[in-house]
This record gives sequence, structure tokens and C-alpha cells, in this order.
Amino acid sequence: MVALVKRVALVGGIHGGEFTGVFLVKKFQQSPLIIQRDGIEAITLLANEKAIATGRRYIDTDLNRTFNRQDLANPQLNNYEQSLAKKIARRIEQEKIDLIVDLHSTTANMGLTIILHDTHPYVLRLAAYLVEVNPEIKILQYNQNKDAPYLRNLVELGLTIEVGAVANGLLDARLFQATEELIHTILDYLEADSQGKPLSVPTSFTFYSVIRTVDYPRNQNGEIQAMIHPQLQFQDYQPLNPGNPMFVTFNGEEIFYQGNETVYPVFINEAAYYEKAIAMHFTQKQEWEAASN
Repeated sequence: MVALVKRVALVGGIHGGEFTGVFLVKKFQQSPLIIQRDGIEAITLLANEKAIATGRRYIDTDLNRTFNRQDLANPQLNNYEQSLAKKIARRIEQEKIDLIVDLHSTTANMGLTIILHDTHPYVLRLAAYLVEVNPEIKILQYNQNKDAPYLRNLVELGLTIEVGAVANGLLDARLFQATEELIHTILDYLEADSQGKPLSVPTSFTFYSVIRTVDYPRNQNGEIQAMIHPQLQFQDYQPLNPGNPMFVTFNGEEIFYQGNETVYPVFINEAAYYEKAIAMHFTQKQEWEAASN
């Protein structure tokens, strides 16, 4: 079987204040031998260097919302991040990248999360292997098409590593080391595959499928009127049952989950999502079965 991945891009700093990916990529650039694997070429990229220098998420607009192919082809979209996205897309194409690994961190308690945006069998097998190696890894799936404006959608095979909780502009040694170990595991898998010796993977794994987003309670002027309830704070991937508290107003009034089924919230109280009107994502817990794919 021909290996699907020969060139992989390890990208950090799409968001300038997410230092885990930034400093991992800097480490790999300073010591390239540690990411060298037979049959695999790993390309490193610090994406938004101006935002990294200022410790900000972005300068003009969120870079990870500017990779829609129609927008990339529009010369009138030319602010800093929009122009940068065009340069990054050209480099990804010129480098003939097969797989993008996009490194992020979050203020939410997401632990080690791998985000998938499609159900390509190759990426699903890779995810299954990673979960087997480290059962603490969570797999989060968004059901989106290739027109979604994210970096990882520039190529057929893409995934995001999202780690937290860690504040913007800070490094957490435990999460840094765990993320680096995860990257090495990915590279080892790709190397074995490139040599025609694919590693065995489990026949199933648990994943969390995003079903909808939830905003904070707001008044008619759009101002936030409640906070994440203390019982829900940092409870990413934990069950939220009908009647459980979700928010608490500034006056102490509790607001409860009114749904009819148990959900599993993620990205709870992510700092960067306040501007996007997202308090959390609701997910359903599901099983991937190899026999059905």
C-alpha cells in the first residue's frame, strides 16, 4: 500500500498568544533532528509572527478563520491576517504538504484533544492509534466540509492538537511535554506507514461529536448577563444532564440546562470565544468502529 503522507507540516502560532505550539515549533527549528523520520519530511512553520511578538491572538482578524478558498482567491481581502493566509496557503501548496498538524492551546480544560473535521479513514486510524498509546487523549469531531476557513482544511489530511487549560501568553511545562510526546507519536506512526509497516490500531475508540454551540445569556444590547456556573467550570467532556446548572447571573440566580438528553460540553469558558458568542460547544459521545469505515 502506498503511504498517503510523505510531508507533514507542524504549525504553531496561528494564534499569537498560544505559546505551547509557538515554542514547540521553535524547539523543532533549533533541533530539527528530533523530528526527523525515515521516509517522512517534517516542515515547521511559525504562522503569525507579528501576533506572536505582541502576545496577541491576532492583529486584524482571526487567522484561523481566513483560509476559506473563496476568500484566499479574493485580492480585496488584504488586511494583515488575510494577506498572511494567502502566503501560508501558497507555501503549503509549494511544499506539497500531505498532512497538517496545527498546534493550539486553550484556556478551557480540554487536556490533550485532537480535533478532526472529517472522517477520512487515514486520519481516523491515526486517531485510533494515538488514543491507544495515550488513553487520556480525547478526540473531538466537527462535522464540517472542506470550505471551513481553517488552516487544516488546506490539504486533504489535517488535524488540530488543542491542549489546556493554560492561560494565553503562558507556558505550562506538563502540557508542553505532553504535546511534544504526542507529536513524536504521530511522526512514529507516519514513519512506520511510509515504510510499509503500518502499526496496528484498535477496532474502536470513543469520540465526541459537536452538535451545537451555546452562547452566554445576554440582554437586548448583547451584553453578557451570566457566567459559567461553578459546578460546570473546568468540566469539559463531563456529562451535563437535564436540570444541571449551566450559568449563574451576577445576582446569583442559577440557570439550568433545559435539554432532554445528556450532552458533553467542551471549550467551556474559552477566553477567545467571548468575542465569537460561544460559551461552550455541546457534543454527543459516540464510538468509532473500524468495521463500519
